[in-house]
Amino acid sequence: MDVATNAPPPLECSAVLTHHWLVRRRGGERVLEALRELLPDAPIYTLVHDPAGMRAADEAPAGLSGSTVWRSQAALIQEQVHTSFLQYIPGSKRHYPKLLPLMPLAARRMRLPAVDLVVCSDAALAKAMTPHARSRVVCYCHSPMRYVWDLSELYRATLPAPLRPLWGPLVRWLRDVDRAAAQRVHQFVANSQHVAERIRRCYGRESVVIHPPVDLPPAPASGPRGDFYLCVGHHVPYKRLDLAVDACRRLGRRLVVIGEGPDLRRLRTPANPHVQFLGWQPDAVVADHYRRARALLFPGEEDFGLVPVEAQGHGCPVVAYGVGGVCETVVHGRTGVLFGEQTVEALAAAIGQLESLHLDPDDLHAHAQQFSRANFLGAMRTLLQAAHAMDSQHPLHRA
Repeated sequence: MDVATNAPPPLECSAVLTHHWLVRRRGGERVLEALRELLPDAPIYTLVHDPAGMRAADEAPAGLSGSTVWRSQAALIQEQVHTSFLQYIPGSKRHYPKLLPLMPLAARRMRLPAVDLVVCSDAALAKAMTPHARSRVVCYCHSPMRYVWDLSELYRATLPAPLRPLWGPLVRWLRDVDRAAAQRVHQFVANSQHVAERIRRCYGRESVVIHPPVDLPPAPASGPRGDFYLCVGHHVPYKRLDLAVDACRRLGRRLVVIGEGPDLRRLRTPANPHVQFLGWQPDAVVADHYRRARALLFPGEEDFGLVPVEAQGHGCPVVAYGVGGVCETVVHGRTGVLFGEQTVEALAAAIGQLESLHLDPDDLHAHAQQFSRANFLGAMRTLLQAAHAMDSQHPLHRA
């Protein structure tokens, strides 16, 4: 099914899109692609851009080949991407997280042109770029910065010991910068009720909830499922992939792990014959594993979590930690199993519970349809059209 057949027409207004960084095609970048369908002529402003990293996901999953979903990716790696001075620091495309102290300055120095709408796709400081006074700013917030607001101690523990005393002052400063940037936003859009609450707590702002778009196959897999469990995602501490590795080791179950990230070395130690690490894989390979896996294991707390919805769209059940956005996307006992504590014991028990259920792949696929790309585009077009129609002299909410 070509998603373009259900896509609403583009908006007729001048606009720019901003995004925190473009280095790999993950959930936030998929949202940016969808926004680009509504604003096809909008240039993109980002702190750091790695065209090779963005180009790496070119291969489309079976069933979506040739659709606008995948053609739109080219827009993110071509000439309409504008970057900050961080782009010219050697190694920035690979080591951009280490440039965090410079990001507020880099964002502020990016002065955006005089347009009707500035649409931010943000999980960091895309909203801190300097808009023109005539522009209305709409921020689609994937998450307030986790490493600054909620998980600062977890990230502090990953730093070399000599740098840890500097982390507290840096976090306090970044919170002030982030909170001030949030006051320049006219309309916040949260990707889940969970994120809406975090926006309220961190920024003191209300938001509209529009779930992000998920690219779904036209039908779930019909063949027999394999004997392995699956984890998909960026390997960082808060994902808690260690729980999945340890639970499968304890139960003697096969586990396939797809993705890359700084936590990979720790997850691989000690060697485990039950666990296979595939590294980063193109979307077609990920989709094939969704179709064959016994279930997806999702032990981290996520603000929304595209991966569980993708899995359900392929008829793959989900075993997930029942906190955060997953409570809005997985139905306990119907499309998967939710467990209440982030422990190996709780996850192992949930796997056992899943193995006693008989879940219908068609039911899982039907449930995932509410998070379709068409629904996202329709809701965002309505919201952006309303923002554009507002009086341009409306007072700016600026600090």
